[in-house]
Order: sequence, then structure tokens, then C-alpha cells
Amino acid sequence: MKDIYESPLNSRYSSKEMKYIFSPDCKFRTWRKLWIALAETEKELGLNITDEQIAELKAHADDINYEAAEEQEKKVRHDVMSHVYAYGLQCPKAKGIIHLGATSCYVGDNTDVIIMTEALKLVRKKLVNVISELSKFALEYKDMPCLAYTHYQPAQPTTVGKRASLWLQDLVMDMQYVEFQLSQMRLLGSKGTTGTQASFVELFDGDSEKIKALDRKIAEKMGFDSCFTVSGQTYSRKLDYNVLSVLSGIAQSAYKFSGDLRMLQHEKEIEEPFEKNQIGSSAMAYKRNPMRSERISSLARYVIADAINPAITASTQWFERTLDDSANKRISVPEAFLAVDAILELYLNVVSGLVVYPKMTEKHLIAELPFMATENIMMAAVKKGGDRQELHERIRRHSMDAGAVVKAEGKPNDLVERIAADSAFSLTKEEILAEMKPENFIGRAPEQVEEFIDSEVKPLLEKYSDEIGIKAEIKV
Repeated sequence: MKDIYESPLNSRYSSKEMKYIFSPDCKFRTWRKLWIALAETEKELGLNITDEQIAELKAHADDINYEAAEEQEKKVRHDVMSHVYAYGLQCPKAKGIIHLGATSCYVGDNTDVIIMTEALKLVRKKLVNVISELSKFALEYKDMPCLAYTHYQPAQPTTVGKRASLWLQDLVMDMQYVEFQLSQMRLLGSKGTTGTQASFVELFDGDSEKIKALDRKIAEKMGFDSCFTVSGQTYSRKLDYNVLSVLSGIAQSAYKFSGDLRMLQHEKEIEEPFEKNQIGSSAMAYKRNPMRSERISSLARYVIADAINPAITASTQWFERTLDDSANKRISVPEAFLAVDAILELYLNVVSGLVVYPKMTEKHLIAELPFMATENIMMAAVKKGGDRQELHERIRRHSMDAGAVVKAEGKPNDLVERIAADSAFSLTKEEILAEMKPENFIGRAPEQVEEFIDSEVKPLLEKYSDEIGIKAEIKV
């Protein structure tokens, strides 16, 4: 429908898989699974619930009568009780035991944890694919010298692959946080209106062991190791903050990568993919704008800003619960995941099609290399009998003069010619150039790339080898 606002995260950017995880259908199906798990467990622990009632609930787990639920919600203004009512219409024999002893947060909060967990697993899958592709790129270009920068000023050379390993290291750190957060995901369980489980004390005649078993069994049925031991009516909203902090970390890493790539594309050293019929500008036909990288930056900025929402929500929850979290988390949590999903799709698309221009990379390095090679040149001249202190002053002056020619006159760096013409150095131009081989200035960059990938990246890729191999396509 073109006359109703729709989030671009849904219509333009995110994948079908992530959109389904946060869809109403996924949520309400999960509600019914939780109601089944509750009823089954209550039966197992001795409450008067029959196999026939359980079977009836299972028979209608997926054919949700949405119209009945929506019509009821107009009357009662309560989404959970509307779906309890609709489920009861389909399951007349089980109607009386649906949601027995539970509060709305039993389905609401437990479903939120389940959905965030599934979304984190999808993020992990896409993240490991980006890591896989980027590690290939780093290894392929581990030996190619390039100009490095500190303060965005020319600095000692590195290699294209070593620079990529810095992007890669950020993602490996993100992966570690994803794995840790997944290990911390726990259900709320069934804690009652203020977290005391008072309703279950009534149902189970004060049998604490059965009440504890209720949470444990529900967690097992829903695929979790445990529930929170203590809570108010809701799980601590710090969980949402911790999850979005992980997503913010991924956004930060992607932002760094995309910013570097946008600058490299300006220098014509590395470009993101550009399709045959792609238009870079409506006015300037020659343009090849880095629109994928720019979109990564744009979405990453949104995620980083969005992560403050659960921080504020967690810090402003009153006592055992308030409802001022609900509307906020309905927006902030899904949109953070949808945006990170889109970021990783873009990241994978870009890394899979990066184009490197060796000649331009070499040109920029060679233009600055004479300055960086001055120490080597000076030592070569000392070996021929030169005075180190005198040579240092001469090479300093030549460097300043050559730099002025480059900056003020726009001419090529002529430092080599200046030194060759200075008899104090006793070096020919050829001898000077022999001291300026780029590979002599990259230190252990190639070895560092190999060591990092062997020790930290390969074990991770082997661990998730069955998830590697997805392709990413961007819509717009």
C-alpha cells in the first residue's frame, strides 16, 4: 500500500529471514508454543489437565484465528487476553486451562527472549560469512604494500591485507560478544504478577520443588538451559540493553570498515562492487559513488544511536515493573536487529566483490616512500664514508624542500633527484631507488595476517563451517 508509511528497514533493507523473526505470526505462534509448554508441564507436575486438552492445543498451534483475536482486542484492549480468547474458541475443551496461573509477561517476555535469541543466531550466521569472505581478501593481499595513515597523514607502509585484518579483528571481537550473549540468554519462566510465583504456590499447594520444576521444564521445552532465578513481573531490561550493545558493536565495526573503504575509493585504490547498469549520479554520468558503503555508514549510525533506548528503559523501570518499556522496545529492539541484518547483508555483498587497483595503490605509496626511506638512504650514505650528523641535516632540508614542491607547486616528489644531486651522499639515483623497495618497509605485516587468521579466524570458521556459504544481494 503506497498511502501508508512503512519502515524502510522492512521494505528496502532487511532480509526475509530477519523480518519473519520479528513478524506478528512468529510472535503469536511462539505464544501458543509457550501456552502448550505451560499446560504440558502443569500436567506433568500433577495438575488436573488431560491428554485430550493438550492434544487439542497442539492441533491448533499454528492455525491462528487472527480475525477473532483482533475483534476481541477492540473490545478488551488487551492483546494477550484477546489471543487467549481466540485460542479458546478453537480449543473448547482446553479453554479453561490456557494461560493457567500465568501473567501476560509469561508469553510476552518469554517470547521476546526467544525471538532475540533466534535473531542473534541469524546475526551470527551472517557475521561468520562476512568474516569468511574478509579473511580470504586479507590473505590474498597480505603481501601487497600500500600507504598507511595515522591521523589520516601518510605514515609507514602496511599491506592491503594487513589493513583488512584490522577490519577482520573487529568482527572477530564482535563474534565473541555474540557468542557470549547467546550463552547468557535465559527465559523469564512463569513468575507471576510481581515475580513471587504466588499464583503457583496456590496451584501447587505450596510445593516449592514443583514450582521450581515448572520453570526448569518450560525452559527445556523451549530450548533453553534455564530461567532467571529472580525477577519482577518482567525480566530485567538490562538484557535488552546487553543484546543491543552487541548489535551496536557490530555497527561500529561496519561503520569503521565502510568509512575506510569510502576514503580508499576516493583514492581509487579499492572500490566496492559497481554493477554494469548501475547509475552513480543523476547529473554526473561518470560518477561511481560508494553507495553500498555509505548505506552501511548510515544504518550503522542509526543502530549506535538506537542502542541508547534500552539503556534508558532499563534505568527507568520502577520497582517490579512499569509499562513505559513496552512501546519503546517494540520499536527499538526489532529495528536494531533489522538494521544490523541489513548492514551485514551489505558488508557481505561489498567484501565479496571488492576491486583492488594495484597501480594506483603503488603510485600513492611511491609518491610518499622517499620521505619514509630517508633513514635507509642516510645509512647507505654513511657506509660510503658520509658523516651521519651532516647527512641528517642535509636530508632534512631536502625533505622540506621536496615537500614544499609537492604541496605548493603540485609537482611530483623530487626528493630522490635532490639527494642524488648532492655529492655529500655519494649515491646514484639507482642506488637510492634500491633502498626504496616497498616490501622493505612493511615489517611483519604479511606474517601478522597469516598468524592472526591461523590462530583466531580459522578456528572460528571451522566451528561454524556448516553456516558458511550464503550470498547477499541488495535490493536498491
